[in-house]
Amino acid sequence: MTAETQIKETVTANDVVLFMKGTKSMPQCGFSSRVAGVLNFMGVEFADVNVLADEEIRQGIKDYSDWPTIPQLYVKGEFVGGCDIITEMTLSGELDTLFTENGVTYDKEAADKIREANG
Repeated sequence: MTAETQIKETVTANDVVLFMKGTKSMPQCGFSSRVAGVLNFMGVEFADVNVLADEEIRQGIKDYSDWPTIPQLYVKGEFVGGCDIITEMTLSGELDTLFTENGVTYDKEAADKIREANG
């Protein structure tokens, strides 16, 4: 199976996927930790893919999305963005809207707490 096929299957089989350095329970970089932390805090169920475990996936995800950095968040098969974009979307409420529109369960109170703490 090619890296592209594996990536496509992963993003279509899971509602929310985070391609990251490390895992959601043990992130290996600050940017991955920030995005995984937001998703975990908001109670979002997501699949995590550790790009450090597979060089083909690490390069393949960059080619797949045409985005040069990791982490990368996918919702319902669509690329959403990396750390800066997810941070902005969280603080603006856009991430809440994206989750709601796509039927992804999350904790609205937790999302509001993130905005209060960073407001």
